[in-house]
Amino acid sequence: MEADDEQGAEAPAAQLAPALSPGQRDCAADIQPLAFHDSLIKAPLLDQTIQPRTLERTAERSGDRNGHAQTYGALDLGTNNCRLLVARPSRRGFLVVDAFSRIIRLGEGVSASGRLSDAAMQRTIEALKVCEAKLRKANVARSRLIATQACRVAANGDEFLARVRNDVGLDIEVVCRETEARLAVSGCAALIDKQSDLVLVFDIGGGSSELIWLDLNRRRDGWRRSMADRIEAQHCIAAWTSLPVGVVTIAERFGGRHVDEDGFEAMVDYVSDLLAPFEGEHGFRSRMHNRRVHMLGTSGTVTTVAGIHLGLPRYDRNRVDGCWLRSSQVRTVTADLLARGYDARVSEPCIGRDRADLVLAGCAILEALMRMWPCEMLRVADRGLREGILATLMAEDGVFRSSRRDGCQ
Repeated sequence: MEADDEQGAEAPAAQLAPALSPGQRDCAADIQPLAFHDSLIKAPLLDQTIQPRTLERTAERSGDRNGHAQTYGALDLGTNNCRLLVARPSRRGFLVVDAFSRIIRLGEGVSASGRLSDAAMQRTIEALKVCEAKLRKANVARSRLIATQACRVAANGDEFLARVRNDVGLDIEVVCRETEARLAVSGCAALIDKQSDLVLVFDIGGGSSELIWLDLNRRRDGWRRSMADRIEAQHCIAAWTSLPVGVVTIAERFGGRHVDEDGFEAMVDYVSDLLAPFEGEHGFRSRMHNRRVHMLGTSGTVTTVAGIHLGLPRYDRNRVDGCWLRSSQVRTVTADLLARGYDARVSEPCIGRDRADLVLAGCAILEALMRMWPCEMLRVADRGLREGILATLMAEDGVFRSSRRDGCQ
């Protein structure tokens, strides 16, 4: 069961400095790393993993005041996954009542055919029936149910969602790319390090990837990580874009089961070409110079990489969510996965059969980001759109008092 996400640990300030990686392309040579202090280098990086409150502890702290609070629901129907979160407000976050996640591959084959397949729609219908039952059981008062890239681009996306309304009883809206980007920021804003100047938030999805640069110098005072401040984080957005590629589309284009180094580099080059116009317009490479910068990734790719790096015998959200990775650690995991065959990736407990043909596509997208914007530190978020939806709904209802004093302008 997922718990509320009220707190996040801070990274040591020196570890937020941008640093070049070996073999980096010459266009990044003008980005100079800030000095690292030996005392911080020797500190065990991953001991800073956030420890989310357990369900029981959160319930104790929320007390009777929230004992009868109304229940909220958030559903994220993506290209690859169907995810649901049901929660009630707590003091500074929310208490999770129920959660659901299933790989449904709704967007399978859409990049080639332009349509959702019958098999994919049926898989998704079955998952949505589970979600509907959970929402009904929890007596949800307010909810927002969204669909993203697969339904945005498929010729029969609207027809499918009409079928969902009729057969399942869920009214799912297709959101635009900007809304998806803003919800991603609100969903993981609690993990932004308050000492940083710039943060690249990214969400590597199944059919699209959202990238959002935050300029935290737009804040007036502080960063308390309250629920209202998470909404205010949207005002720190300096630039955003949505790439029309994700793990499913990249794997379908280049192959995902059998990937060698040449095939992996072809994936990276393809994504890099898509990133170039965005960088050319906004110039974040030069803006990173002598600034404290970190990446914040919310996706199955980064959580998988973190789980493998930690050597987890099975995926553990409490160990992964909020942990810090160096770029070198990410690349070590990627090299290890490239050296493994498909069957070996299947046997990895943090991957499994459902994702073994997608994980290297995600690593290629992540590598393209790290090459475009060389940054030493990456924070991992096992949270995203659903949490952003819940934060927005609760804020709209005045559950949390908004404080402009500590927000962004």
